[in-house]
Amino acid sequence: MGITAKLDGVAVTTQANVYFDGKCVSHSVQFADGTKKSVGVILPASLTFNTGAPEIMEGVAGSCRVRLKGQADWKTYGAGESFDVPGDSSFDIEVAGEPYHYICHFG
Repeated sequence: MGITAKLDGVAVTTQANVYFDGKCVSHSVQFADGTKKSVGVILPASLTFNTGAPEIMEGVAGSCRVRLKGQADWKTYGAGESFDVPGDSSFDIEVAGEPYHYICHFG
């Protein structure tokens, strides 16, 4: 997967979604067809996210380590790489050093 550098034809919610005391900040975007995504950044931290719908997390810059619910092993993802998270699940994410910039595609 290549890096998505720009999203065209979207409505952006201007108030940020701020999680974990500011360690993760994102903005919601919606396309004309109703598709929703979020674009954000995770600062260096170890966090756990819960999911409702399935998600695809696409790395835009930086890197992270991820462990999906029920798995013992961590996997590393960088810019241009993505990982799938099932709905009604969770994942642990660790960011060290540079912030991890991402697009979350809701499924």
